[in-house]
Formats: sequence, structure tokens, C-alpha cells
Amino acid sequence: MREQILFDKGWLFHKGDLEYNEPKAKGPVYTSAKTESMKWGPASIYYLDDPNNFNRKVSYNADKWISVDLPHDYVISGEYFEDENPALGFFKYENAWYRKHFKIEKEDEGKRLTLLFEGVATRATVYLNGCELKHNNCGYTSFEVDITDYVTYGGDNVLAVYTAYHQNEGWWYQGGGIYRHVWLIKTASVSVDLYGVYIRAEKNDDGFKVLVDTEIRNDYYRDVTVNATSTFIDKHGNKVLCINGDMCICSRNKGIASYEGQISDVHLWDVDDPYLYTVRTDIYVNGLLYDTVFDRFGFRSFYFDADKGLILNGKKVFIYGVCGHGDFGLTGKAVPDNILRHKARMMKDMGANGYRTSHYPQTAAFMDALDEMGFIVMDETRWFHSTDEGLEQLRMLIKRDRNRPSVFIWSVGNEEPHHLTDVGRRIYKAMASEVKKLDNTRPITSAVSDSPDKATVYEEMDIIGINYNHHLYDVVREKYPHKTIYASECSATSTTRGWYEEDDPTHAYHNAVDHDTTNWFIGRERFMHVVEERPYVAGLYQWIAFEHRGEAIWPRVCSQAGAIDLFLQKKDAFYQNKSFFTTSPMIHLLPHWNWAHKKGDTIEVCAYTNCEEAELFLNGESLGRKLVKRYTRACWQVEYTEGVITAVGYNGGEVVCKDEKRTSKKASKLMLKCENAYDVSGNGADIALFTCYCVDEDGVEVPDASPTVSFFTNTVGAIVGTGSDISDHVPVPSTVRRMRAGRISIAVKVKTAGTLTLTAECEGLDTGFIKVDIK
Repeated sequence: MREQILFDKGWLFHKGDLEYNEPKAKGPVYTSAKTESMKWGPASIYYLDDPNNFNRKVSYNADKWISVDLPHDYVISGEYFEDENPALGFFKYENAWYRKHFKIEKEDEGKRLTLLFEGVATRATVYLNGCELKHNNCGYTSFEVDITDYVTYGGDNVLAVYTAYHQNEGWWYQGGGIYRHVWLIKTASVSVDLYGVYIRAEKNDDGFKVLVDTEIRNDYYRDVTVNATSTFIDKHGNKVLCINGDMCICSRNKGIASYEGQISDVHLWDVDDPYLYTVRTDIYVNGLLYDTVFDRFGFRSFYFDADKGLILNGKKVFIYGVCGHGDFGLTGKAVPDNILRHKARMMKDMGANGYRTSHYPQTAAFMDALDEMGFIVMDETRWFHSTDEGLEQLRMLIKRDRNRPSVFIWSVGNEEPHHLTDVGRRIYKAMASEVKKLDNTRPITSAVSDSPDKATVYEEMDIIGINYNHHLYDVVREKYPHKTIYASECSATSTTRGWYEEDDPTHAYHNAVDHDTTNWFIGRERFMHVVEERPYVAGLYQWIAFEHRGEAIWPRVCSQAGAIDLFLQKKDAFYQNKSFFTTSPMIHLLPHWNWAHKKGDTIEVCAYTNCEEAELFLNGESLGRKLVKRYTRACWQVEYTEGVITAVGYNGGEVVCKDEKRTSKKASKLMLKCENAYDVSGNGADIALFTCYCVDEDGVEVPDASPTVSFFTNTVGAIVGTGSDISDHVPVPSTVRRMRAGRISIAVKVKTAGTLTLTAECEGLDTGFIKVDIK
């Protein structure tokens, strides 16, 4: 039976290349020109990597190896350098080595053994016991390494991975290392191939016709007859459908068993009710169970209409989407699963119902969260290539994600100059054909930015994605009136959390209030009106959900277009999006009300709200009630006076929501809160995310506090990163951080179950302290 073992613990790591002298004699050159080619150096089984080895009969090396667990990004802990590439976040990028010793028991002989690497940045070479087994040239695709023929049973096995940074894969932070999970998979000699179960459901008058293709491996040296059975199980454990098929597979070959059935009564998957079924697929040979795999599936029907947009389960759904990179400011590209889930929850809380995986396959755990929370996903590959390697990377994405109900659109490229050439048209056509071989249930697109009115690829596209270029929407619509158009990227407006002054080039800050950054990157509000005036637009994917490292301007180390900042603090844009994307009454007031240096000056006060009307009060006195049109804000010019400003939202003349900002005294005490206590376990991998802030002697939060704070935790956890100011160059792992705009984020890796404590100290302020019980 199948075993899938998490292989993240107990690795050794060395940052930088290792020099080793190649021999000048024939003997060692002869022996290294064989299967076990790495007879010396860090890929060799003879290389000494144990710092605690006291054997006098071995040759020691001077290389420093440290113990790490995966996921691991070795770039994020480095220093910033102004002369390094701003697109890549001002970090130095180096090559590195990983090693892991492991044992395979003798009783596993006869099984198929593989390693599944979910992601290694940026290029990887994998060795086992000195034998070179695999190259992978994309840092965003998963890849499998078959180690069956190369393991030593009952003895020590040495796995070595070399990660090379020869060429960047994007204009954003690249990270480095084995930054996603690794799995050791053990199966019988007849098994389901990687991502081998393909499920689809076709709506008909009686419910859904269900079709399953199961790709099965036969690693025996003989032919076998195989039965594949797929059972659909609801959330209550009830078996609602069981279908199967037989086939004969030749020796050392693969085959696809195809079978179908009908189901009449299902619970539909929807953005507001993302119901998932479990599909258990069993593989039998001569009545004996050989393999079992589990997939998840959601029943839904949808299509895109050129005039109406997306029709999901018979209803029009406008896509309020956001784009996203896969990193997190405090851990780089090595993002724990529970933080990925937290990011998905934040987007859902903002009201988003769509997500674009810009611009590459993203982590499986994050894709799981998008399934579970009800997102309309535009799933994108990294490379716009129709080469053998480019198509293989594309196949990985399609096969991994084609059962996901959240995936509605396949995207094969982004902002490619060849979108305007016949070369690009041919590449697109080849890639789209490859997608359709693997999944023909979803439309295929690409995100076009340069001169979309002249794009050659639109002739081949199922639906049309336009990045920015709002002035050309009508031109493209006139050329392709029978194709759905949507905003594949928009509203990349730069705002800095808590900064309400004029733009400050010294710190590379931008005013936090929504505005046009350029004629290309127009504000959120303005773009929503562009869409509102064009009912044919099916939806949008706003740039971007979270600030990401890279695309920076010194001294700032990240992009500023996010609705949520680099350290997962909500910006005003978060609430502006909520006013656009949701209907439950809400109102958000900005700026804060600590402006002692501007006493008597006029300050613009704004409210982001989805209410019909908004009224502003200063110290209880009304400053006016305003009608608020859809996708707009209410603003007042207010002479600054200390006290309280209050915004009130009205629907139908009734008060439905309020928000207020209060002038504080100077900071008196440090406070701590855990942002994700609902989803932290003592598994050795999860991160508890904390926010440190200040209050005055009356308990009022101080929004402009800026103390330098030291953080301490007990042995249940370890602080792995702190952050506040996006122009701060203190390395991420530092436990001492200066606060900007009243917030510091702290990432604590939880090592074990118990009571996690975090302490915040600063001279002149009362100490902050928090306890979190970890199960």
C-alpha cells in the first residue's frame, strides 16, 4: 500500500559553492565516469558532513554545514545591498547544497520509491548515493525523482541537492533553496501515477455525468490486468457514487483506465459554499488491493458569456479577484502551510472571490485553501514556451490542478512581447493544444499588456485577458465581440501603510489614500468605474493582494501595490476593496487622528464604505452627510482639532455601521496579539503570527508610535522574523525592530505543543506579554 512520508526534517545545508580538487590520476577519473559519478565533493557518499564525528581514521573537511528543516529559503535571512538588483529585492543570490541521510528498510524491496519535490529555487540537481538522477530548471514546478534502482536497503543513503542561481526566473524576489515540501512516496509495483486521477462532471437533465480517467503505472516486468475503482464520499462520510473500469497494462508501461457514472443529487461547489467531495481511487490486481489515492472534487457548472461574463451554476458571478505572489515578507518563499491558509482567509475577509497565481504554479497547500474557501482561480504557468521542457512544465500544472473546482481559467503566459508576433501566436497555439489534451473543461487565456489591440494571440484565445490598458477595452471588444473580456491585471497603485503625507522619495513611501500612480497604474476607485461602465467585462484580478519583495526602489525593499502589506498588516486599501467587493454594511475611516503638528490645518478625511450615505462627526458635531455612489468614497475637509472623528454609514436612512479614530496621548504600554491563533499547531512547522502595537495610559491605540522593541519567546517557539517598515534594512531574523506606523509583525515558529509565550520590551514603556496555548 502507498505511503507518503513528509521528508522535511533533518537536512544539512551549506550556503555557497564548495571547492574540491579533481584528481589528476587515471584511476579516480575512470571510476567517476560510471553510474556513481560523484566520488568526491558534497554529492558523494564518502563526503564527511557530520560535525560531531570523532573518528580518527577519516579525512575531515573544513566546510560548515548547519541543520535545517524544510521548507527553507536561505536568501531571506541575508543583508540588503543598494547595488544589488532592485527587481530581486536587493539581496545577494548564491548557490547552495543540501544533504540528507536516510534509511530504507529491507522490507521495502520490491516497492517503487520516489521523491516528490514541490519546489526548489531556482535550478536543482538531485543526487542519490553519488549518482546524478535529475535536473530541474524551473523553481516553480514540482518534479518527481524515481530512486527505486539506486537506494541501499538497510543501510545509509545520502541524498544531495545542488541549488543553482544561474538566471532569474522573474522580476520579483526569487529566494533560494528547497522552499516547498519534499515527500518520500512508497508504492507497490502497480500504482496510480503522479497526479494520475482526472475527474470531470458534465451537467445534464438528471444531474451530472461523472467521468474518471486514472493513469496507472505497471513497474512489473510482466503484463497485468488492473481494476480501478473511484468512490465519491460526501462530508458526512456517505458513499454517493462508485464507478470502476478494467484494463491490461504491458510490462514497464502506463495505461489509462476510463470509466463513468451518473449522479443525480449533489451539493454544488460555489464561491459562497465551496462544498468538496473526497474521491478515493483504489487499484486492484487479481482482486488484491495494490494502491489507494485520495483526491478532492467539487461539482459545479460554468461558462463564460461574451455579454454576461461568468455564469456559475446558472447565476452570473462577477469576478472580484486579486493577483498574488507566493512569498511572505518574514519567511521569504518558504511559507508554512498555516500561513498560506491565513493569507487565503485574509483575501476572503477582504471580499475577494478570485485569485490569479501570478506568474507561476503556486504551492499545493495554498491551492487547497483556495478550493476550501471558494475562489475563482486563474491558474498560470511560468514560461511561455512550446519547447519540450516548457510543455513538460505546463503539463505538471494542468495535471496537478485539473481536479480543483477553484480553477476556472488556464493561463499560459503573462506580458510576453511575442503576444504581438506570429511567433507568439504559434507558441500560444501549441501550448493551448497541450492543455486541451489534458483538460478540455476550462477556457485558456494569456495576460496581454503591450498593445492588446494589436495582439496576435487573441485570435486563438478562448477568453481575452488584458493587463492595464483600460483605454483600449472598447477597441478590443469591437475586434472580438463574441469573446469574453476580463481584466487579468489592474489597479497597481502604490500606497504605504499608515503614510498620509505627500509621497516621500527619501523613504520611497507613497500616500496611503487611493490615487493614480501613473496613467497606466490607475487607482482602485477609478478602475472600478471603468468596469462599471462596461458590462461586458467579466471581472478583474487586481494587482496585488499582498506586497511582495522585489520590484523595489531603494530604500524600499518591496512593491507597494498590495492591499495588505509585506508583513500581513491590513492597509487602508484592504478596506477600500471590502467596500467594493462586499455588500454587508461596512465603513472605514482614514487617516488616523494624531496630527499635533498640524493643529488648525485642513486635513482631508475619507470614508471607504459600501453604504448609501455617510456622515462624519468631529467630537460629536456633524460635519455633513453625503450620498455615496457605488465604487466611490466620501470625503470631507476638516480643520484639525484633537479628539474623536466618527464616520457613520446609513442604508435606508438607518445607521448600519460606524468607525472612529481617536487622538491618543503618548505611548505608555506595549501590547501583543496573535493574528492566527485559530490555526497554529505544535507540529514543528507552523508559524504563530503576532502584532505588536502601543496604547496610551487610557488604553487608546497609538497609530504613529515608533519605539524600538526587543522580542523574546520561550522554548516552545523560535522567532524567525520581524518586520514593520518596508524601508528598514535590518535583516529579517533580527529580534530587535523599530516600529513604524504603530505596528510590528513577529513570526514565531512553533517547535512543539505547550504554552507559547512572547514578550515585547522597550525602555520607557510597559512590557507586552502574551500566552498562546498550542496543541
